[in-house]
Amino acid sequence: MAQGFQPTTQPQPTVTPKLEEPKFGFNEYAERLNGRAAMIGFVLTLLIEYFTGQGLLSWLGLN
Repeated sequence: MAQGFQPTTQPQPTVTPKLEEPKFGFNEYAERLNGRAAMIGFVLTLLIEYFTGQGLLSWLGLN
């Protein structure tokens, strides 16, 4: 056993820094908003097909 050996440990931070949410790219807010927009679009597509009796492509004149 070595005499005077003291393990060096770095102190751990006591407070987690509050980082600003990025405004662009893949962040939690953008992903949540994109998912909600996709769900709304899907439901609207189903409603259009139900009430018009046509598929979305036919309704848009692409079929």
